[in-house]
Amino acid sequence: MSKRVSFLFGLLALLLVQSVAGDVLVLVHGYASDAGTWERSGVNSELQAYGWPRAIILAPNMPEPAQQAVNKSFTVNLPSQAPLLVQANFLRALLDGIRQRYADEKLILVGHSAGGVVARLILLGNNPYQVDELITIASPHLGTVRAAQGLNVVDSKPFFCPGPGIHFLKRLVGGSSYNYLRYSRGVLVDLLPAESGNVLTWMNLQPHPDIVYVSVVRKSPFALGDDVVPAYSQDMNNVPALQGRAHVLFTDAGHGLNPADGILLAGLLGKVQPVSYTHLTLPTITE
Repeated sequence: MSKRVSFLFGLLALLLVQSVAGDVLVLVHGYASDAGTWERSGVNSELQAYGWPRAIILAPNMPEPAQQAVNKSFTVNLPSQAPLLVQANFLRALLDGIRQRYADEKLILVGHSAGGVVARLILLGNNPYQVDELITIASPHLGTVRAAQGLNVVDSKPFFCPGPGIHFLKRLVGGSSYNYLRYSRGVLVDLLPAESGNVLTWMNLQPHPDIVYVSVVRKSPFALGDDVVPAYSQDMNNVPALQGRAHVLFTDAGHGLNPADGILLAGLLGKVQPVSYTHLTLPTITE
């Protein structure tokens, strides 16, 4: 075989390798949830309908099942009752494995609720996992008063806690709400409004890498935000270290995930163009 033919075959092989390189999507659940929330909510089905493979649950030391699609999609199980730093360490361990296998692919993190804060936390320190894009959905970047109400439940006798917020939290976590909240003290302290001098206060002042940030902000017919996290807290532009750097997109929905989020994500992934940022503005989406 001539050197020229060998060169052409080598070039063709290189092009084929490059052509199958795709994006890697990691979905991060929020508080009082688990990896299955993306399936139960219908997000996985919608992403699959738009060309993304159904998300595979990652676990430490578990071999990754084969995915034939060019793009790869994963979800994780985090100890959502643990403090944010503990959850971030779990996520770091899983991303270590992903980066070892997909060293050069574009890495996109999508976090729902507190999962968006955990995903943002692992970016600090010069973006060690080379994340390219962070999308957060209804995430409490500046905390939420619901965390304070949860601590009130823990610090008071469980059957004598007045206020509609307390009853909401009990419904949110089910019949064993008191014990669930009691074991959640660490993360509830972390999710107090950011002026409380907690982890949020610290992380919101740290340098953040120069990547794409997208805040999906909930709204209702009557107000911005939802019944768990206010709109200003969902907008990463209100994070002191990120002012003016985030795209913001409104969605008509409550706090939980729903199939429309899958359609929204399918449109956002890789299709957000830089725009002139202002608070609570729509991003530019390409076809």
